[in-house]
Amino acid sequence: MKFRLTLLCVVALSVLGACSKPAPPEEPIRAVKLLTVQSDVLSAAQEFSGEVRARIESRLGFRVAGKITARHVEAGQSVRAGQLLAEVDPQDYRLAQDAARAQVQSALTQRDLAAADFKRYQALVQQGFISGAELERRDTTLKSAQALLDQAQAQADNQGNQAAYTRLLADRAGVVTAIEAEPGQVVAAGAPVVRVAQEGPRDVVFALPEDKLSRVRLGQTLQVQLWGHDTPLAANVREIAASADPVTRTFAIKLALPQSAAAALGVTATVRLSRDSTPRQEVIKLPTTALRQEQGKTSVWVYDPAQQTVQAQEVVVSTADENEAVIAKGLSLGQQVVAAGVHVLSPGQKVTVYRSPYEKPANGAAK
Repeated sequence: MKFRLTLLCVVALSVLGACSKPAPPEEPIRAVKLLTVQSDVLSAAQEFSGEVRARIESRLGFRVAGKITARHVEAGQSVRAGQLLAEVDPQDYRLAQDAARAQVQSALTQRDLAAADFKRYQALVQQGFISGAELERRDTTLKSAQALLDQAQAQADNQGNQAAYTRLLADRAGVVTAIEAEPGQVVAAGAPVVRVAQEGPRDVVFALPEDKLSRVRLGQTLQVQLWGHDTPLAANVREIAASADPVTRTFAIKLALPQSAAAALGVTATVRLSRDSTPRQEVIKLPTTALRQEQGKTSVWVYDPAQQTVQAQEVVVSTADENEAVIAKGLSLGQQVVAAGVHVLSPGQKVTVYRSPYEKPANGAAK
């Protein structure tokens, strides 16, 4: 009997053990790269990214509506003034031109008949066979016929222009920057088909935040560094947008590059804007890779060397300085924060400090 009870207890304990939940796996100990919070100073100038654009960029379109039958240029292609860019179907306009020419011939015939009639009545008046009033009526008929001829001729000229407008020509030499319509597409009169950047002066266009607008004025000289060029250029502020972009809340600023600058369209340009002439204050700066966003708040992982764990610390970012964020509140000098990989950590997680295999030991001895 005791043996049976013992066996039942063992079976029951085995069943209960099998039904219990397994222990959750321990979080892995990750290696993190740390940086020590130190005081720093803001850069003497701020940098803004822009691009080189043509001062005049035209969106060319047909002056008449129709179906595009051919496109003769590609994006990036250089064109000369008067070069054929695209065509629409001219058949309807040619038929209208032929009809206008027929109207001219009809009006010309009526005018000639009225002129011959007037000449004949003029001779009869001189011979005294008819009165002058009849001649005046024939003169009025001639003038009316001449007016109808002039009207028909003007209509024919207009239809000729309409037929010529089925060919889209470049009005200036430049470079095709975009194709906005393709063959087979029906376009309205004036609809953009080809975008051409005209040859000539170049501008650097960049977006300036609204809180920095007071530091820029028309005619001001700024330093511009073109991508692939070693020497910075001096460019003058040519235009400041009258209103901010409703989405980005930035103002478009255009800088006039010197004529000697050989800048290709679309080249990246870095504009350096000097800070206000105030004493350079010490601040705390962190790389953007150290910041994490959660529920609309910004925080960093602070390392606890005693526990070898990380804890989230909320911070306030005041501005940006080149590629770093300026921390206004939340950190103290000497604290250690995680520099990268912040999205894979959790509060209280144990970590190890990553050390580069090329880093020398503290005592200077070789490994």
